[in-house]
Amino acid sequence: MRLMKHIAFALLVATALTGCNDTLDSASTDLKSVKNKVEQPLPSRILAEMQKKNMPRNSPIMVRILKEEGKLEVWKARADNRFEVIKSYDICAWSGKLGPKVKEGDRQAPEGFYNLTPAHLNPYSKYYLAINTGFPNRYDQANSRTGSNLMIHGACSSSGCYSMTDEQVLEIYAFARDAFKGGQTTIQLQALPFRMTAENMVRHRDNSNYDFWKMLKAGYDNFEVTKRPPEVAVCEKKYVFNQQVEGNGTFNAASACPAMSTPPALVAALASYGKTYDLAYQKALDKFDGKVWYEPSEAERKAVVAEKRKGRDLAYAPTGTSLEAGKLMSQSEFKAMMEKRMAAQNKPANTMLASAASSPRASSAAERMKQDRLPTASTPPQTPAPTTATAQGTTTVPIPDQNPLAYAAPQQVTEVKKKPFWKFWSTE
Repeated sequence: MRLMKHIAFALLVATALTGCNDTLDSASTDLKSVKNKVEQPLPSRILAEMQKKNMPRNSPIMVRILKEEGKLEVWKARADNRFEVIKSYDICAWSGKLGPKVKEGDRQAPEGFYNLTPAHLNPYSKYYLAINTGFPNRYDQANSRTGSNLMIHGACSSSGCYSMTDEQVLEIYAFARDAFKGGQTTIQLQALPFRMTAENMVRHRDNSNYDFWKMLKAGYDNFEVTKRPPEVAVCEKKYVFNQQVEGNGTFNAASACPAMSTPPALVAALASYGKTYDLAYQKALDKFDGKVWYEPSEAERKAVVAEKRKGRDLAYAPTGTSLEAGKLMSQSEFKAMMEKRMAAQNKPANTMLASAASSPRASSAAERMKQDRLPTASTPPQTPAPTTATAQGTTTVPIPDQNPLAYAAPQQVTEVKKKPFWKFWSTE
């Protein structure tokens, strides 16, 4: 009973937290004054903000990437163990388009949930400083996705990485370093295609990655409700979040999921969150009825920010955001644009019109809601079969296989026992 009260209180407190602090948008450290980039302390203005928010200097952090918006957020634990944004950075460059990395050389930046350890920090990077994303993790491996050396690094140039300015990565590296010094063993990286609101999900409902994104959204929702990085596991080649294993079951990325359950207080909180989301989703379906979101290519994004390259080294290659270069248009406008492009290439337009412009639409808002509806907390995608929810016991959480850096030897990865997600960084 005491544990249940603790969970309920944690979820209640989480709803009071604020979102992204848009005033903390950039880094302005003079690199000429940096004597030791690996040990460079965080700027005094950030330390003051941490103190204001009641965040211990070495408390845990979480990193969240929002690809479409071009944002990298650093979330940090407050003294009450809830996470809040302490800094939001504009990503200088990311390659490819929205969607996960699938194979080596596709120039896609990863999407998914990754665990970062001290071994992922690279102080010797030729891109000033770097943090390996850990791609491929167990989900990626189970789904035969390949790639290597996918980083968050400086230099503002990307071929599958998330590239920041040197000034920005200096701070991001310091956030991670201080958290590890405080005893955090793994930092969760959430690499997401966009902020997973109802409007954004509806706007992208014709994208071929939509089902994959719905799975990621289950983790996004867990974090939005609890403001705690969710426990992430993989089974049946799918991500599952905050699941307690029943009996002696274990998670295996390529095998059937074990009997598992969601803590009742979390079920209730997700259900409440889902009701609000459903209303917003139906409203968004009406708002975007007959509309298609044209997602820009990397070249189109670069064209928008071409002015930023003037006077810079050739290696400095900002790519801009999809929101700046993309466009919302009617289905007829989209079809005409695709036909014009195909005519210029002397190819059949049908090869391009199999996507958004030609997608069938239900005739009413209610039918569209049923057609496009996302899974809700009552039918979570991470639970293959109904189980009895309990709030007892611990889970065996697999740590994603690490992608060793050039200077670090490969590390043996084993499954470890750890506290349930609601006790993360708790002294109890």
